[in-house]
This record gives sequence, structure tokens and C-alpha cells, in this order.
Amino acid sequence: MASALAQNVRKYRRATGFSQERLAEESGLSIGTIRKIEQGGDVRTDTLHTLARALGVQTSALFATAAPEPVVGDEGNRRYLVELRKALMPPVGLDAPVAALGQPTDLDELHSRIADCHTLYWADRYDSVARKLPGLLRESEVTAANAEGDDDRRSAETARTHSLLLAGKYLTQVRQYNLAYHSLAEAIRLARETGQTLTAGTGIVGMCWLLLRQDRFDESEALATQTAEAMEPRMSSATAGQLAVWGELWLRVASSAVRNNRPDVGIEARRMAGTASSALGREHNSFPNHWGGFGPVTTAMKATEDLALIGDSHAVLRSADDGVLGSKALKSLGKPTAPNWGRHRLDVAQAHVRLGSHSDAMAELVGLRDTSGAWLRHQPLARYVMSDVLKSRKRTLTKEMRDMASFLGVFD
Repeated sequence: MASALAQNVRKYRRATGFSQERLAEESGLSIGTIRKIEQGGDVRTDTLHTLARALGVQTSALFATAAPEPVVGDEGNRRYLVELRKALMPPVGLDAPVAALGQPTDLDELHSRIADCHTLYWADRYDSVARKLPGLLRESEVTAANAEGDDDRRSAETARTHSLLLAGKYLTQVRQYNLAYHSLAEAIRLARETGQTLTAGTGIVGMCWLLLRQDRFDESEALATQTAEAMEPRMSSATAGQLAVWGELWLRVASSAVRNNRPDVGIEARRMAGTASSALGREHNSFPNHWGGFGPVTTAMKATEDLALIGDSHAVLRSADDGVLGSKALKSLGKPTAPNWGRHRLDVAQAHVRLGSHSDAMAELVGLRDTSGAWLRHQPLARYVMSDVLKSRKRTLTKEMRDMASFLGVFD
């Protein structure tokens, strides 16, 4: 991948007439970083995004297909995920997949347990979620396969869809993307086939998030745009769930477009999301009708994320605790979901590091560790921030810095 990436960067640099020194100046990156890339080194996606802006191309234009690097140190995850793999991806023979074994579960009990597992997910209780999901997936499959009567069949199919969606969201969060894709694709298929349009839309929001996590910006933008246009609600009669899912889809469009150096598309998508959030009036997160979190606060945080992506650290800090994101507004508009808030505070931490304020960056990381430690350890941005602290710190590291580096698995 690295050599093909180097060729792409070199090709576009020469097409603009830039020297390596000029590209470094235009992008704000060091000449050492430019040379590293063109000599075959690998870099973060956000660095490629910065290069793409300077070169006037889409970020995805710099990506290249090549053999992946060897996977090292994944043995533990393979063992941890054995039961989830069995539940989601059974062996397939000549006739059909090997059917899940077991007895149907009482539907009220099954829905209640799925809701409890959903609560554990939002509380960052990832160990508990990992233990409960295999059983829920198997039981929902058996129950749906054996349901009798239209009402029970619909209820069982809904439970099956919800268990798959929950698995897809959890697996995306912990970056097990192949399993997550399988879960979300199956949930969307089942929701479509059973007329659960809003639930299918929720699944597509999750699918766009997964594609975004995999740097598949073009596909994420196209899927979110297509779905948002198909699900556009009538504002005068739309339910809160419809507005929230539609708004989240436009947030996915914006996030994909901004990362792919398509700022005009991002601005229009943010405007559409703002329309949905204004119609809602406050934050909305109501399982099982709407699985994510959306509203004026979330929309403002994602706009701030755009500022972080273009490297405007001063603007990030100006908007971080002001207006809709100020403490008074948060009380009246409602709190965003913990993952969305955590991502916002990581943007703030990154801005502090870029401006040389290590103590403020550490305060953000420590606060997130105290409130959302399990979530924080799965965030590459947290490791990037900590790595930048280690690299730019001129004085001896404090104990707090050493402890955080150990917690995040970052070593200088």
C-alpha cells in the first residue's frame, strides 16, 4: 500500500507543479512528513486529508490498493470473538447454513433483554455486552424461525432485527469491521423485508458510520444521500424518530464529504441536518425507535468536528463551550449521547495539543477516562492525541501523562 500511496502523492504533487517544499508549505505539514510519504512511509488518514486539500483532490484519490501489512497481535481478539462469530456466521454446507439450536424464547422477555443489553452498550459496559450478545442472537434467530401467527412473527422478526443492529453497532465501536458489516447488512435486509422502514434507516446510519470508519468516504456519502432523499419526512407531520434518523443521515453525508475534501457538499449536508435538528428542538434518543442520538447539540458538535478536520484549532476551542454547546444550552436542549460527547471532547483535546497546551489536553483525556474509560480505549484519536503529547512535550513527562499513555497503550 505504501509504495502505491507514494506514487499517488507524487503524481498529484507534480501535476500541481509543487516541489516537496512547496507542498509542505501549502499543507502545513513538515517537509519530513512529505518525504516520508513519497519514500513509501505510511501516515494517518487525517494527514492524507490535509494533503488532499493542498493538492485540490478528493482524499480518496490518494488511496491505493496493495497487499495489507501483516496482522500482528490479534490472537486475543480471535479468541474473545469466537462465540459472536458462531452466532453471526455459522458454517455453510451444501444445503444451507447450519441452523441455530435451541428453544424459542418468550417474546416479551426477549425484547426486555435486548433493551437491557442496549442500555449496557450506552453505558460502555462492553464486557457485559460481549457476553450477552451471542445468546441474544441465537435466541432471536430460533424464536423468529419458530414463531406462529402474524403478531408473534412480526414481534420475533423485530427482536431479531434489533439484536443484529445492536451487534453491528457494538462491533463497529470496537472496530471489528467484518463482523459489524455482516450484522448490519443482515439487519437492514430483514428490516426492509418486514416493512420496518425506520429501523432499516437506523441500520443504514450505522452502515454509513462503518464505511466512514473504513475510509470509504465515497460510498458512505452516496449511501447516506440516497437514503436521506428516500426517507425525507414531511415536516408538518414527521415523528421525532423520523426527523432524528433523517438528520443523522445528513450528518453522515457531511462527515464523509468533509473527510473527502468536498466542503461544498458538507456545508449543504450540515444545513439539511440543521433543518432536522431545529424541527426536533432538543436532543432525541429513544430506543427502539431511534438508536443513535441527534438534535441541536449533536449537530453543533459535528460542525465543530469539521473545524478540527481542517486544523482550525482556535475555532474548535471558541465553539467548544459556547452557544448551543454551552452549559446553559445543554441543560435546556438535552445531553448528547456519551460517544458523541466523547468524540467532541477529543476534538477539543487535539486542539489543545496543536496549540501547545498539554495540561488542558490531559484534563480532557482524564475526564473521558473517568466517565467513559472503556469507550476511550477504542478511540484512535485518543491515542493520536496522547502520542502527540509525548512527541511534543519538552519537559519530563508527568505521572498523569505516563499513566494515560499506559492506559491507552501508547509508548514513545
